[in-house]
Amino acid sequence: MSNRLALEDSPYLQQHKDNPLEWYPWCDEAFERARTEHKAIFISIGYSSCHWCHVMEHEVFENAEIADFVNQHFICIKVDREERPDIDKHYQELHTLLNRRAGGWPLSIFCTPENKPFYAATYIPPFNRERMMGFSELTAIIAEKIAANDEKLFQNADEITTYLRPKNEPVQATALNDKIIKQFTLQAQHNYDSDNGGFSKAPKFPHVSTLEALMILDRLDSSDDLQTMIHQSLKNMALGGMYDLIDGGFCRYSTDETWLVPHFEKMTYDNALLCGLYAKAGMVYHNDRYLSVARECADFMIGFMMEENLFYSASDADSEGGEGHYFIYTYDAIVRALSECGISDIVKAAATVGASAKGNFEGYCIIRLADNERPEWFETFKATLQALRRSRTYPFIDRKVITAWNAMMIKSLFILGHSDERYRLQAIRSLNRLKETMAQGGLKHSALIHKEAKIDAFLEDYAYLSDALIEAYQSTLDETYLIEAQHFANKALELFYEEGKWYFSRGAFATVAELDDGTYPSALGIIVSVLLGLGILVDPKYHRFAFKTLEYNSIKLMKTPIYYPTLTVQAVRFIKEQRIVKGKSSSLQAVVSLPTYPFVLFKNDETLEEFTICGENSCFAATKEAESLNELITRTL
Repeated sequence: MSNRLALEDSPYLQQHKDNPLEWYPWCDEAFERARTEHKAIFISIGYSSCHWCHVMEHEVFENAEIADFVNQHFICIKVDREERPDIDKHYQELHTLLNRRAGGWPLSIFCTPENKPFYAATYIPPFNRERMMGFSELTAIIAEKIAANDEKLFQNADEITTYLRPKNEPVQATALNDKIIKQFTLQAQHNYDSDNGGFSKAPKFPHVSTLEALMILDRLDSSDDLQTMIHQSLKNMALGGMYDLIDGGFCRYSTDETWLVPHFEKMTYDNALLCGLYAKAGMVYHNDRYLSVARECADFMIGFMMEENLFYSASDADSEGGEGHYFIYTYDAIVRALSECGISDIVKAAATVGASAKGNFEGYCIIRLADNERPEWFETFKATLQALRRSRTYPFIDRKVITAWNAMMIKSLFILGHSDERYRLQAIRSLNRLKETMAQGGLKHSALIHKEAKIDAFLEDYAYLSDALIEAYQSTLDETYLIEAQHFANKALELFYEEGKWYFSRGAFATVAELDDGTYPSALGIIVSVLLGLGILVDPKYHRFAFKTLEYNSIKLMKTPIYYPTLTVQAVRFIKEQRIVKGKSSSLQAVVSLPTYPFVLFKNDETLEEFTICGENSCFAATKEAESLNELITRTL
């Protein structure tokens, strides 16, 4: 029989509706019952495409023996972290506080009957395993202590709750200056993997915002060292494995150092950000391969992850009973596909795409190129493997629409649209649909496709939507987008800003906006980018809000900028100063990709007969010659 999650819209919660655990969604009824019956609370937070969430569900939540005990002694609550990022952020902070290390998913929280947390973990095995306490043993201990009103446990919970309350402590500031650039570069070089690209060992994440920052710094002062980090990372990430060479699109991360073996889930935010990164790199460095990757990434999102111009949140890693089954191939299947291409030396060609008889993933083969240049037969080979995939069951897709993530994808489509009009037109359609769906009568955070949006927007939704609207204005010079960006930025200031400090949410969980770029660039960094843009495009008052935010966080930024790439770029933007090029719409459209200086925006002015270049406070040059723009833009820097 289904539990209470059967009534929820969230695909993740729906995945757990048939668990023998008597799950509640996040609701007052659950907490009231815990208080009334004096039962401990177990909160489990995850998302639909999370591999280890599925493992814990199968091992623990589907175990009838464990469920019988837990249902008797606990109130169990399931949370979709994509639907309620405020709840997730609150409890991730708790995990960091209690364990002195970052958390992740699944996130497992135990609380007193009064909902005061005292224990936090991620994945928990069903029974004691090596040095890991099992869920069965852990719940038995907790149930006994709660029933006995263990004084130490309840005292610890009170102390933890006090620590978690937002504090308004005085903040010191320091001067922002050019030293931040050198510091960021040195720290990036320290983390850089010179063999494989990227900035970590296994597991290996793409670190998009770090690469974006390096590209900005390289445009300010070109450097072989910076370009090596950029190009080596972009090339190796796209060779295959974490990047799906057959359908397009990036998986969440690689489990090894070489970008070969991912967990195979694909997230909208990863693909949105990487699509934009490769599109920018393709245009800045005049690299057709980067643009090709960006187009393939966009085509994957449009073909597999879009409905009625809105983008779903994620697709799963598992299908047909195993991880990655949709994506991998037997060696025999690859040999047949290569034979159909008319290739004579099959063994050599197979090695070119990373295939061998022993395989490179649990006896199977993940397609990965040996070199950046694709063989001339690769497109035919790819079409054959695509056809083979169509006979398989596609992984589960979470059809939830999230405002911030859609806005990320829309912005990247506008960027890619500078080199291909098709993507600009799709960006316009998707932006209009997003506003129709999520911004009627107040901005909303998420909704299942074709369902009413119920959850109010968080800072990230306002920030990323405003950012996409500014990009839409830069692409189309349609003033409507600029007006809308200003509207949502004003609302963000009203709801989340407080004397230089930003909150991610101000509802049941007042969570402070993070500086660091975690799963994706921080909402704080994006909102500062929006404010700086509006400050030069619309009204200088936005510039002051941006400065107060940078000042509030200046000590952290100057000390360890590598943790905060997005906000660091905005600090550099503030230090170096922006430029704005004004002119007729028809003229500006032809020069939008010309400036090499990274902090340039364009403003439509149909009264002007020539390009006019302005700084933060005044205009200082004019020309009719597009070829002169670069020199004039940087004249007073």
